[in-house]
Amino acid sequence: MTLRIGLFGGTFDPVHFGHLMAAEAAREAADLAEVWFVPVLVPPHKPPPEASVRQRLDMLELAIRDVPHFRVEPIELDRPGPSYTIDTIEALSRRYPDRSFWLIVGSDMANDLPGWHRAEELARRVRFIALERPGEPVREDALPEAFRLRLMRAPMPPVGIASAEIRRRVREGRSIRFYVPEPVREYITGNGLYAKK
Repeated sequence: MTLRIGLFGGTFDPVHFGHLMAAEAAREAADLAEVWFVPVLVPPHKPPPEASVRQRLDMLELAIRDVPHFRVEPIELDRPGPSYTIDTIEALSRRYPDRSFWLIVGSDMANDLPGWHRAEELARRVRFIALERPGEPVREDALPEAFRLRLMRAPMPPVGIASAEIRRRVREGRSIRFYVPEPVREYITGNGLYAKK
C-alpha cells in the first residue's frame, strides 16, 4: 500500500503553533499517514534564517516529539545553495518509492505554483494541498489545468502567528508563551536566540 506523505517546507525560524496547526489541518483534509517538516537551508525569497541549522532542527524536534504522525526530514539541508522543490521530490521518491507525496502550501503559494522551477514536472509528480487563509482564496480558475487537477483545498485555522513576530517579541523582551510549544520557548530562552543584537 502506498503511504500518503505531506511535505511541509519552511525556514521554521522558529517553528510555532501556526505551523503545527497547518500541518494537522492538511493531514486531516487529505488523510495523510504522516507530515514531514522539511526545513530549507537557504530560503529563495526571504532573508537567511537567524537561528542556525542545528538550532532550527532542535526546535522542530522539540515541537513534534510527542506527535507520532509528524517527523522532520532534513534532506534539503544536505544540498548547498537554493533548494528547488522538484529536486527534493526526485530525491525523496528515489529513497521512498512506496510513498506518494503531497505538498502543503498556503493559498498565496498555490496561486504562484505555475512560476515554480520545473513546475509542470512537479505537478505530474505530486499533489498539492492548498491551505486557504481567510481573505486569501486560491484562484483555481487562474491556474493551468495540470495544477487544478492535482490541487486539494483545505481550510486553514485562522491563527495570526508569524515567525518574524516571535523574533521581534523576543528582541523586545516580550513573552512568546502560547506562540510556540513550551519546550521551544525554553530552548529559545536557554540559548539566547533572537535576543537584542
